[in-house]
Amino acid sequence: MLLVALVVQALGRAADLPLSVFDTGTYGNWSQSGDAFRLGPASGPKLVELEIRNNRDRAVASSELEGDRPTGTLTSPEFQIARRHIAFRIGGGDMAGQTCINLIVKGRVVRTAAGHRSDVLAPTDWDVKEFRGAKARIEIVDRATGDWGHVNIDHLVQTDRPEMSDFDRPLYQEPLRPLVHVTARYWKERRLNPVEHQEGWINDLNGLIYYDGEYHLFAQRWATCWLHFVSKDLVHWEELEPAFFEESLGSGVQSGTCVIDENNTSGLGKDGHVPMIAFWSRFDNKSQCFSYSLDHGRSWKPGPKNPFLLKAERDPKVFWYGPGGHWVMVMYGEGSYHVLNSSNLTDWTDTGHPIPDSFECPDMFELPVEGEPGTKKWIVVQGNGHYSVGTFDGKRFVQEGERQVCDIGPNFYATQTWANTETGDGRRIQAAWMRGSVFPNMPFSQQVSFPCRLTLHRTSEGFRLHREPIKELSLLHGRSKSAGPVTLEPGRPHKLAAKGEAFRLVLDVSLDRGARLEFDVRGQKVTVSDDGVTNGTAEGRVARPVRHLELLIDRGSIELFVNHGELSSTRYALFDGEGITVSVLGGRANVKSAQVTALKAIWR
Repeated sequence: MLLVALVVQALGRAADLPLSVFDTGTYGNWSQSGDAFRLGPASGPKLVELEIRNNRDRAVASSELEGDRPTGTLTSPEFQIARRHIAFRIGGGDMAGQTCINLIVKGRVVRTAAGHRSDVLAPTDWDVKEFRGAKARIEIVDRATGDWGHVNIDHLVQTDRPEMSDFDRPLYQEPLRPLVHVTARYWKERRLNPVEHQEGWINDLNGLIYYDGEYHLFAQRWATCWLHFVSKDLVHWEELEPAFFEESLGSGVQSGTCVIDENNTSGLGKDGHVPMIAFWSRFDNKSQCFSYSLDHGRSWKPGPKNPFLLKAERDPKVFWYGPGGHWVMVMYGEGSYHVLNSSNLTDWTDTGHPIPDSFECPDMFELPVEGEPGTKKWIVVQGNGHYSVGTFDGKRFVQEGERQVCDIGPNFYATQTWANTETGDGRRIQAAWMRGSVFPNMPFSQQVSFPCRLTLHRTSEGFRLHREPIKELSLLHGRSKSAGPVTLEPGRPHKLAAKGEAFRLVLDVSLDRGARLEFDVRGQKVTVSDDGVTNGTAEGRVARPVRHLELLIDRGSIELFVNHGELSSTRYALFDGEGITVSVLGGRANVKSAQVTALKAIWR
């Protein structure tokens, strides 16, 4: 019976029949009308330029090579329907009948599909069992000339095994979805909304703030809206509807910050409701605007005088300066951060004391020096993770010593810290956009680094920030295994885990002079010597001998912390193996203790 079942299954699932093979750089024997497809398929650098993603073939049928204005059709030769489904991937505009693909049988359109206002190609299929044996043609149509007036089609086949649409998988159960890192959802119920596009994408972090027992994480989706996540514990997150969108198509909502106006200096509070105010820049990089909420960020209104400030800068960072009793805004423009003051959050004055040689997405805050009660320093962090330590009097920042790097990893960008934590436990907690995190064939892209507590330490070389995962990571702990002490010898790898996808690995070690530890994390290498680490292409050195290591491993990342945060490396990684092993090269290593803990998902 089993053999019969297998034979029936094999007969019922014949080989796929390709309907488009455009990898030669032409449309072959497909016929064209109009100009939309005259330059041939999109491939190579053009796919990157047009932001066409999630394609399976090397070349994509595209009407976008000359923008959205050209129109036309692309029609296949006649073929016989010989499988139960016709499958393809589609992107572009969502205009039925205008930016679409049609199946034509006996001169009549019997099936049609349009894009979803995104160039992330979505797997789609038609059930065509009723037409089996009939003659048919495929028609790709672009009759639109305005915004999103194009269509992109990839991997068009007849099949008995249609690809499951990644956009229709159960939410947060997609096979590559990180388990312990924030990623954005794809709101499939809004797929045809003409304003909201690029669903599933996340970039610059914005407006991280704590208020009334709740942590808020906002982030850009390109420049169309601010995404909004909330959490009670900084590890379990819920993604709410986007907070607010661009005021008009093309105006853009770029990066910025949030404040809680407890004293209602803005006058926006009403009936005892404290305003949460989000400051942001329009896409023109000169118009500064704000949106505000009176219900803990669940609904938002535009500022009554937007733009409240016309200044050729962007990425406003706003905070309350207690000693001076005024608000401070730090904005990026012309290679510097400019410092402005205000008493009411709407009228601003430039202090005339810029912070030179700066770069995008500023963050600024005060930290106590560990072990020195009463001593505090101000920290200015740039979008690329470089930071300065110094003094600040509410108007002028004076740097002390050279700039340093928060994190040596290649995917650490647009970092921000949670503000208003003085109303909670006072910790300064940082996260970053892990820029470059691509998850093939998934309905989401990019991720957020795991939240880390920042502490400031005085060293013989000056003040240094340390970054360590927040203590709430333990809330995600699953099964744990401990080992050690053990002495590692060259040529004898030690297995730490056989399988699994998300782990916390903590080791106390000491190395012979010249020895190196090499971790094989599901096929990805991390190398540690006594004075530093190599994590992929990232390299860094530590002032003290390496004695403590922590690795946070997820489906798409390796985050490494040395000597309780003296050095950290945030790295995107997709894995091609199983298990975790550690080896030693060039000497011996004494592993005093090792603990490997499986991690549970942050999504409830």
